[in-house]
Amino acid sequence: MQEYAKFTEDMIKTHTILVPDMLPVHFKLLIAIFEAQGYKLELLQNDSRAVVDEGLKNVHNDACYPALLVIGQFMDALNSGKYDPDKTALLITQTGGGCRASNYIHLLRKALAKTYPQVPVCSLNFSGLEKDSAFRITAPMFMKMLYAVLYGDLMMTCYNKCRAYEVKKGRSLYYLNKWQTILGRIFRTGSKEFLKTKKIYRMILDDFASVELSGEKKVKVGIVGEIYVKYSPLANNHLEDFLISEGCEPVVPSLLEFVMYCAAGTFNDAKIYDHVTKSSIFNKIGYDLIYSKQKELISVMKEHGVFEPLHDFEHLRALADKYINQGVVMGEGWLIPAEMAALAQSGVENIICTQPFGCLPNHIVAKGMSRAIKQDNPNANIVAIDYDPGATRVNQENRIKLMLANARR
Repeated sequence: MQEYAKFTEDMIKTHTILVPDMLPVHFKLLIAIFEAQGYKLELLQNDSRAVVDEGLKNVHNDACYPALLVIGQFMDALNSGKYDPDKTALLITQTGGGCRASNYIHLLRKALAKTYPQVPVCSLNFSGLEKDSAFRITAPMFMKMLYAVLYGDLMMTCYNKCRAYEVKKGRSLYYLNKWQTILGRIFRTGSKEFLKTKKIYRMILDDFASVELSGEKKVKVGIVGEIYVKYSPLANNHLEDFLISEGCEPVVPSLLEFVMYCAAGTFNDAKIYDHVTKSSIFNKIGYDLIYSKQKELISVMKEHGVFEPLHDFEHLRALADKYINQGVVMGEGWLIPAEMAALAQSGVENIICTQPFGCLPNHIVAKGMSRAIKQDNPNANIVAIDYDPGATRVNQENRIKLMLANARR
């Protein structure tokens, strides 16, 4: 087996850890949590064509698009000369499931072996992978990360709603930056202020509610699909910005739904296969904790009354049961049809399913279930858009424009 550079305790003080641009709103808060533990992280934002070209050089084109982009973004950053390879590490997420995402780390190390063998790769996972790394997540850090996801989901939801209608351009971004800074400082300093959730939720909601909005009616467009392409502006060619420019309101499901989907998978499998384990028991306890936090946020949003509350996850599970078995957990599995059905039910009838070309689970559960969802929701307008190195942005945007033309008709 080929040896690779490992992230050691000494490197916490000396190395800058580069983070791929997957969740621009959430990752800034997550980075602050790690910085409070002495790590130095930097969110990459290079998104030129060179990123795709580097990915194609270092990853077989049969690998899925997210792997190509993440590795391409890392290699492009290292080649830029901005970072000292002897004092740089890379961070990559691993789900631990059957998706190829769990194997990106090996593809990345193979790419680094040619020119940057000294650069270690850190794994962000909750599945016990990469046990020999000094990059670790403690129980208190996990709790802070849960709160960061909740705050990130709230900011993302309010920001997308407000910037679609704001009269004074940039006002929504001002409040997004304001709260990323405030929450980042809270997490960075180790303050317990982040636990005052209801107070902070209301303050965030009040700030975004103060943005003056136009009264015009716009087409709401939901965005579902593979998690990286759904959220990453690099992967989906700045889809949310494009929808705003076309006079639409983008509606993006919360990241917490994916977190809960992963947690539910283990205890669901224990029930389906009649095989209860310590892992499934702990996952059920963790799920119940996360769900209680989600219900609290939903309750505050309902009470505030200005913004559409997040989807209750138990409602999503009930919707999934109508179309597909919850044992379908490869990739985003049953979560995609559940999110599509929930969006259609809540009045977001135009839905874009973002799919990396060749991501088999997403193609099956998204395209395979869309007809059944349309039968129950006749006005639903679901379009699957493939994202890969050979797909041109013009073609993608033209397909979306056609969908919008049908919606406005």
